[in-house]
Amino acid sequence: QVQLVESGGGLVQAGGSLRLSCAASGRTFTTYTMGWLRQAPGKDREFVAAITWGYGNTYYANSVKGRFTIARYKGENTVYLQMNSLNADDTAVYYCAARDGPYRNSYRSYDYWGQGTQVTVSS
Repeated sequence: QVQLVESGGGLVQAGGSLRLSCAASGRTFTTYTMGWLRQAPGKDREFVAAITWGYGNTYYANSVKGRFTIARYKGENTVYLQMNSLNADDTAVYYCAARDGPYRNSYRSYDYWGQGTQVTVSS
């Protein structure tokens, strides 16, 4: 059974940085795509970034490209999301998610989810 546990959220001022972590367990993730998605109050869950576990190919939403970096460390079975130059629009609950297959940017394509971690950016 796949388990995903996020950590690293919090309150940060606009322009600041945070790093989110997702500890993954329960499977060999070689064929998996790991994603970060977020949901702001009153909005749909949206794609932020994804990485293929095997090759490390990365994908980003246009809104975060150049500011966020996704990485995975196989030895630790952990996926990170480094978030820089944060602004108020980045305020949301951030979820780590996984799917067994190639990259997709729709939240409906992900089968496994963490509990979420709150990121709040004050302006």
